[in-house]
Amino acid sequence: MSGRHATPSRWGHLYREIAKFGVVGLSGFVVNLGVFNLIRSVAHWQTVRAGVVATACAILGNYLGLRYFAYRDRAQDDRTGRRRELGLFLFFSAVGLVIENSVLYATTYGLGWDSPIATNVSKFLGIGVATLFRFWSYRTWVFRTAGGRREHTVVDPRDQAPAFPPHREAPVLAEARDWS
Repeated sequence: MSGRHATPSRWGHLYREIAKFGVVGLSGFVVNLGVFNLIRSVAHWQTVRAGVVATACAILGNYLGLRYFAYRDRAQDDRTGRRRELGLFLFFSAVGLVIENSVLYATTYGLGWDSPIATNVSKFLGIGVATLFRFWSYRTWVFRTAGGRREHTVVDPRDQAPAFPPHREAPVLAEARDWS
């Protein structure tokens, strides 16, 4: 395949991955905002507490969607690998939860924006920032390609042909001629 056609296929794979991640993320977004607004309006919980519970509900659904839809070709099959995958997923999801709800906390308690519209906008912004972190961390650490880490091969430089021919001295004339 020529270099001209190799790049679109690599980009196409990334676009498909982002699209699948986006479908799962959109469903998590709907769950997150729905549970958040339900808890705030019915149970009258504090803003950040409702945000944490809503995010936790979305995380549970997102794990199933990411594992069985978006990254099903990368999912671990053995018990140890699955435990490791779940542990990393929960760790990075918890970091995302903190990022997401820190934005909500800062706007609610730092800036005093506690109206329903302001909290929803803050929740939306927090979800956006946390989503960027989650996409990077899930694809890098949790749902890695088959075989785990990228292979790093050590190449002995003596086994490789030199890139350029070795430098040779210019021939030296045994005697200088006098052309006069």
